[in-house]
Amino acid sequence: MNSNIEKVAPLTKAAMGIKEGLPLEASAGGVEELRRDLQRMMDMEAIRQLKHAYFRCLDTANWDELVSICHKELKVHYTGGDYEFKLEGDEAFVAAMQHAFNTEAVARHNGYMPEIQMLSETEATAIWYLSDHFWSLKSDKLTHGTALYWDRYVKENGHWVISETSYQRIYQINETLAEKPDLVSHYLRDYGSEPAQ
Repeated sequence: MNSNIEKVAPLTKAAMGIKEGLPLEASAGGVEELRRDLQRMMDMEAIRQLKHAYFRCLDTANWDELVSICHKELKVHYTGGDYEFKLEGDEAFVAAMQHAFNTEAVARHNGYMPEIQMLSETEATAIWYLSDHFWSLKSDKLTHGTALYWDRYVKENGHWVISETSYQRIYQINETLAEKPDLVSHYLRDYGSEPAQ
């Protein structure tokens, strides 16, 4: 493990800065309270769809859509076994992803088991479990493993966006490929960016 990587606190809600959200129980009031309860559930579904879109956009090099679901002042901090990635700003983030998800990459990212906390009508947090594979065909490497993501979301102009995203690896395996995989389909070959020389 790289000793220059910042040690992350244990992966507890407290260490991630995740606080309890609004209670998940129906209000005892009337129609307006019921509408607020229903809106909260719809917001939670919108956040689930937002995070699923994030993973889909990465794996399909859909940069225009990715930037549209990120806050302009997005904060990113990803920590793996041999890397630490920090940056700020939606455009800087998308540029870094364009560099990684190029025509010599094959990627699969699945996020599931969300723990969504609604903090207010316009703020939320969530923890997601990630399972991923990333092949770098140029360097004959495969990285795979799992991680916990923890995100912050804000609702602006009626739409939820990611304002902060972090992850810490649960485990990571790096393999050197003896030979390139026999891909019968390779989406990023056609739609990824050109790799850096």
